[in-house]
Amino acid sequence: MEERLDKKRLTPKQAKLKAANYCAYQERSQKEVKKKLYDLGLWKDEVDEVLTDLIIEGFINEERFAKSYVGGKFRVKKWGRNRILMGLKEHHISKYCIKKGMEEIDDSEYKSTLAILIEKKAFTEKETNVFKRREKISRSMIYKGYESSLVWEFVNDLVN
Repeated sequence: MEERLDKKRLTPKQAKLKAANYCAYQERSQKEVKKKLYDLGLWKDEVDEVLTDLIIEGFINEERFAKSYVGGKFRVKKWGRNRILMGLKEHHISKYCIKKGMEEIDDSEYKSTLAILIEKKAFTEKETNVFKRREKISRSMIYKGYESSLVWEFVNDLVN
């Protein structure tokens, strides 16, 4: 708490400008922006007011954030649906926006990505026992957020 007292407290107008720049840099969730505003020294009623202004002005949009988040995590980090869903829930995104965001994942692209990841993992996996090998590969894909039934279906087809 002492750390906050040492910092110069920003006015809501200054904080709004900083938050707008923060949002303009990349898509942000309301949770991230709210945390940023509290870090800038604003009080609850000021945070709510600035947040409302940013939403009205289009700097914050939950649906846009969800689509960006899903697209990035799937295409860049190769995460599965389960892990992406958990990430969206951590950002307190509404069910409607989560549904809209998850539509960004094309089913055929999703399955082909999983197959490629399994093949790469199988190539680097040193385990010689087939059952242990399949278990290790499956575990790593499930950790990445892919559905276990889908993972096992692919692992049984692709891994010897």
